[in-house]
Amino acid sequence: MSKIRVLLTDDHTLFRQGIRTLLATESDMEVIGESGNALDAVALSQQVRPDVVLMDIGMPGMSSFEATRLIRKERPDTKVVFLSMYDDDDYLAECVDIGASGYVLKDSPAEQLVTAIREVSRGGSYLSPRLLTRLVDDLRMQNRGPARQPRFGTLTKREREVLKMLAEGKSVKEIASCFELSVKTVEAHKFNLMRKLDIHNKAQLVQYAIQKKVIRLQEPVFG
Repeated sequence: MSKIRVLLTDDHTLFRQGIRTLLATESDMEVIGESGNALDAVALSQQVRPDVVLMDIGMPGMSSFEATRLIRKERPDTKVVFLSMYDDDDYLAECVDIGASGYVLKDSPAEQLVTAIREVSRGGSYLSPRLLTRLVDDLRMQNRGPARQPRFGTLTKREREVLKMLAEGKSVKEIASCFELSVKTVEAHKFNLMRKLDIHNKAQLVQYAIQKKVIRLQEPVFG
């Protein structure tokens, strides 16, 4: 039986060594290369032709998202699993948008990473259970219908940050640059938070942010 060929991409050498040691104990997997940044991962993926790329989500230099787009464009059969410290809906949405097959939190048990590699190599997808549970909870909340309007407390941490920046007068493009996200992702995030809070224009958004003490009245809110 052929082994699952894995390329490791992370800017921390000790972390890569730990993953390599872990996967060496799995009879159906082999690490065929390592890279310390996203640009090298793109080049290596073309040379060694991995089945799965494990991609750290935040590295200096080229964005991991851009690298994934390039890898998927050149080698559609190669699957990408993001490894992240961030339990963040926006990062997850961006990963899905660019065609990644998995998202594993770095504080997950080792067996979850092994399971993720096997699952995506078979053409499936994998999310850390904590993220999956939250997505299910969000879906259940949406299915309750419009009778019960979601409250401020239901916004994610990133949604609150985007709300604050919008109320302070930042543009979607500026917010995207700040968080290293695509404009499309921030636009979707803006739409979702305004839908959740039943807000329909900039004036209402600013008023709501002041009411909830997201921003202070004396702060400039229109830039």
